Amino acid sequence: MKQGLQFLLLIFSLTVFAQKGNVDTTQIVIPNRYNSVEAQTKPYVIMISTDGFRYDYAKKYNTENLLKFSNEGVQAKAMIPSYPSITFPNHWSLITGLYPSHHGLIDNFFYDYKRKENYAMSDRTNAEDGNWYGGIPLWGLAEKQGMVSASLMWVGSASDAGGTRPTYYYPYHEKFSPSEKVDKVINWLKLPMDKRPHFISLYFPEVDGSGHHFGPDTKETEDAVHLIDNAIGELTKKVNDLGLKNVNFVFVSDHGMIKVDGGNPLEIPSMLLNKDKFDIYNSQTLLRVYVKNPADVKSTYKELKANKTEDYEVFLDKKLPKYLHFGTKDDRYNRIGQILLLPKAPKIFLEKGKKTSVGKHGYNPRIVPEMKATFLAWGPEFKNNLVIDEFANINVYPLVAEILGLKIDQPIDGKLKVLKEVLKK
Repeated sequence: MKQGLQFLLLIFSLTVFAQKGNVDTTQIVIPNRYNSVEAQTKPYVIMISTDGFRYDYAKKYNTENLLKFSNEGVQAKAMIPSYPSITFPNHWSLITGLYPSHHGLIDNFFYDYKRKENYAMSDRTNAEDGNWYGGIPLWGLAEKQGMVSASLMWVGSASDAGGTRPTYYYPYHEKFSPSEKVDKVINWLKLPMDKRPHFISLYFPEVDGSGHHFGPDTKETEDAVHLIDNAIGELTKKVNDLGLKNVNFVFVSDHGMIKVDGGNPLEIPSMLLNKDKFDIYNSQTLLRVYVKNPADVKSTYKELKANKTEDYEVFLDKKLPKYLHFGTKDDRYNRIGQILLLPKAPKIFLEKGKKTSVGKHGYNPRIVPEMKATFLAWGPEFKNNLVIDEFANINVYPLVAEILGLKIDQPIDGKLKVLKEVLKK
């Protein structure tokens, strides 16, 4: 692929995801950590997330490597993101096995009324403060059980969420090309056995960036898909050349992408613009409303319901479909809000004077198929030539823990039985 195109894709990667301020690109290493004797005998798992890699992209754009590897291993018809189908919530669900309402990362941007603080994914101070994140990430589970881990830019991996950072990690930035990331993973796997990570999490933003800026059905997005496909091919070849035994690959994404109707956006109901009564949080594919006076919730809901258009639904949080796990009973951190306005795809809510992107995500993945994500896996632990049905992304966590021989010692939402069939033993 031409260097100019690769540079373009990096420039257009999801800019709001890049942490603000100057970011040091130097690797951070936690000293005095070693694999236990038992951990040194365990398999390796490289868990790769390609942001915004829709469930059908591998076939739609005829990827050479991903189709080959998944045909030899395991592929799901689709993976169902947790609701809302947004980047930070779903990366944290994949890495903790918890729904967003249970781990607390309910959106890319939100307010915590107990802490009286805003969380913004673009704020490095937030992103690296583990107190915002519930659950035990896979790297934390590994480290606590004597297994060294490493992470390249996965959401939350530069924080002390769960009490333990990976042994090797980087603060988030988008200065490394996919090929450079591949080389860093290989360098980790070249370390001596006692220092070599057995769990590695790796993140690529390019496909999401092109989907947002150009839309999912464009040459730019196709090029981004092939850019990552080439990197996966390079990674797999270089790993095989190392001659390590039992290296397994899990390729996932956080959500899909759809072209939205940005030219005819929905107006936010005028009554909600009263800042004395309401706080509103608009991700454009979901509008959350916090009613400051609890006594006004029912009347506000009734008025919104009576005046809504056919292009969106209005829900009390306790009346949201239970399968979304995003209602009152699930809101452990009281961050969601009492009233939710859900636009019907491809409609979005947009404040006057604001702009939007061509492609977006965040809709209910059970209703909007374009929101569905990807799950592919290959390696010695996985069965061959297996296609499985759709499943919820919270179930990836117990699968990876099982391969690594890690004991899950805290409650999670995911169940091993959902994906147990993909393993050889």
